[in-house]
Amino acid sequence: MFRPKLPTMPQPTGLTTPPAIIRPTTITPGTSATPVPPPTPVAPASRPLVQLTPGAALALVGGGTAVVLVLGAVLVSLLLAVAITGASVAVCAVVLRSLLASDANRR
Repeated sequence: MFRPKLPTMPQPTGLTTPPAIIRPTTITPGTSATPVPPPTPVAPASRPLVQLTPGAALALVGGGTAVVLVLGAVLVSLLLAVAITGASVAVCAVVLRSLLASDANRR
């Protein structure tokens, strides 16, 4: 009752074909009078290298600096918003506590 039941693997259905066996074959040249020249090697296509000019490098550095400054400002503003919210909630809690305590002392 408390033993898990292991599923059984289903048996394949339908007709299955065995995999084909591939045998290497040799190519024998024919009896032609002209020999076949070997293929000429093809030079690999060279990709152009990216070359940075001093102006482009300066633009990249300036763009990266701008991104870092903007992200820093956003993160600092989020942190400041969380801190202000926490402080205002703490002030509200202190005010409510004092109001409830003064109401209990009057009775």
